[in-house]
Amino acid sequence: MGISGFEPSFLIGVDPVRQAHGSRLATLAGRRLTGFSLVRFAEDGSWFADCPVVLDFDGIQVEVCHWKFDELSIGWDAIDTTAAITGWESYELTPLWSHSDGRLEPFVGRELREVTLLEWQPAGRDLAAGTVAVEFAFAGNRLRIVNGLDENRIETGAAHPDYVRHGLSR
Repeated sequence: MGISGFEPSFLIGVDPVRQAHGSRLATLAGRRLTGFSLVRFAEDGSWFADCPVVLDFDGIQVEVCHWKFDELSIGWDAIDTTAAITGWESYELTPLWSHSDGRLEPFVGRELREVTLLEWQPAGRDLAAGTVAVEFAFAGNRLRIVNGLDENRIETGAAHPDYVRHGLSR
């Protein structure tokens, strides 16, 4: 993708994600969201949802990226959102880091209460069954980065009831 520092390590399923990142995610509780970065196209401002969502909690950067139907990569303090995104010279659109998004802006400056992993477990057959979302709970509202089936999707508010919560501990 040409993103400086982005070297994803994709995991499948809630147990591998919790084992690899659960305790570190849990330690974010009590920190404030001080910023975020998304990749948008310069030409039309649209979000390129295939790229990682980068959240900064008082200087600790967590980088969340969903891929394919069930893979999730969580990175830490690796992506340089001040560096240009390269390798797109032959494409019609130009990806740039953006620090503007109406879904994320209301959370900036707020203290994180808890991080939870959510596992999609619908009652019926569903291609997305077993996918893992990362939920960040703030006073009065929640922010989730979920698998949008081969890309990231950002959701706020209460989670769909078909998600099973998996708490994290330090």
